[in-house]
Amino acid sequence: MNALKNKVQLIGNLGNKPELIFLESGKKLTKFSVATNETYKNAKGEKVTETQWHNIIAWNKTAEIIESYLDKGSEVMIEGKLTSRSYENENGEKRYITEVVCNEILMLGNK
Repeated sequence: MNALKNKVQLIGNLGNKPELIFLESGKKLTKFSVATNETYKNAKGEKVTETQWHNIIAWNKTAEIIESYLDKGSEVMIEGKLTSRSYENENGEKRYITEVVCNEILMLGNK
């Protein structure tokens, strides 16, 4: 088997308008969320849909494209890698976040 890789592929809809952030270093960062749905029938035969929310970030040119062309509700396919990090909030509490760092995006659906 070839080397194992950290790779994530998601197809879903944007939960919010992407937010473009300009960093002091000159880099550009976009943050947004994507909802994916899974549908199944429960023991009673009822259709159940479960929604999972994913935090997505993208850098530089990918960030610009996302901010320019996508909006809340846009259907996309995201490919990237899973990352985790921690930070302290304004109250000094340690918080943890898991994000997908997007390196490729495919816009689906009609505009």
